[in-house]
Amino acid sequence: DEGWRVFVFSHAPPNGSGIRIIQENHVVNGCCWLNHSDESDEKNCRKFIEIVREHRCIKGWFSGHFHLGQDYQDSITFPTIDPSEGPYPNRGSCVFAQTSVMRAGTSRDGRQQSRLLRGTKDGFEICTVDHQNDGKVRVDATITYRGDTNEVGVYAHEDEAYDHDNYFKVYQPQFNDHGYVCADDEDEELCLLTPNPITEETVAWWTLSCGRVLGVVNGMMLEFDKSTLAPLGLVISGDMLLGRQVAIVDSGLEECLINFEEDGMDGEDCADPSEATENYREQAVLVFDDDGVTVVQPNADGSYWRKIVRNKIARMKEKRREKAAIDFAQAFLPVKNEDEAKEKIASSWGPYKSTSGVAKSTDLEPVKKTKELKVYTR
Repeated sequence: DEGWRVFVFSHAPPNGSGIRIIQENHVVNGCCWLNHSDESDEKNCRKFIEIVREHRCIKGWFSGHFHLGQDYQDSITFPTIDPSEGPYPNRGSCVFAQTSVMRAGTSRDGRQQSRLLRGTKDGFEICTVDHQNDGKVRVDATITYRGDTNEVGVYAHEDEAYDHDNYFKVYQPQFNDHGYVCADDEDEELCLLTPNPITEETVAWWTLSCGRVLGVVNGMMLEFDKSTLAPLGLVISGDMLLGRQVAIVDSGLEECLINFEEDGMDGEDCADPSEATENYREQAVLVFDDDGVTVVQPNADGSYWRKIVRNKIARMKEKRREKAAIDFAQAFLPVKNEDEAKEKIASSWGPYKSTSGVAKSTDLEPVKKTKELKVYTR
């Protein structure tokens, strides 16, 4: 009401920002967004974009984290887009901008760049400072205010990234795009999501009756946020998905269907109140081929993406504990040096198996090797 315009700067971007991310690293490891690895409540990962939607005084949000350059056009996203490019992105009145790195040794794509934010009488400009070209400044986008609650952005140039840099680009679903199959309000008892065996080029995504969104892209099955459709994490890795197919089948008893017209607790034993919607029914996600079927079980909280990698702070603490154990072994065990002490150290976890920060597999042996039904759960 007072006319203030707010700019936010954070290490990682918020869920729903729409900027370029890396599937092979940050998506599969569950570390794309602010609060991404918060296991207490998944809404904590979505709360920042909801703040942006509610408070239209937030005009710009700048973040780094991915160590990618600024030559990709989707390193900047606008609050509105041309209707021909897709549905309204619902990003409030905020422009989101990826910020690169200045040092060569930390760049993923060889670019060394930083951002310059420059105010104008009508709004602001987002620029790139090129540290490989004597600090040359390039205007990337011009944003013009339309009152206090709206703004319009215009890219200053086309995507200047090389063709091979599409490697870094992650497909993000849009409602009713070419990959959308089996809506949550459809009544089929079986939905064959992939009529042909899955390849790395297969693109398909769907909404379960509980509202969860799953999809196949780049040879992996991912879960996407049901509000922003931003990728959340890895469900099934390529080592057990490629060459197979996916189907959704109804798995609940008929009496488990929720009747919102009647009082009582009928079906409480098989319904999930936290996920219940008007179209809710129990479903099973199946991955199959001629040799067998794998049931992809949800996590205890109803989500599907596998929390294979812990929060980085938790892993740092674990490594410090292991270092303390190595020091203890050198002092009290018959070892000659640190290397010998390391060989004597082992850790015990709950569901986790190492201090690794990279998720390389969903750790499931494909059914076709055993030719028997396996039920996968964590």
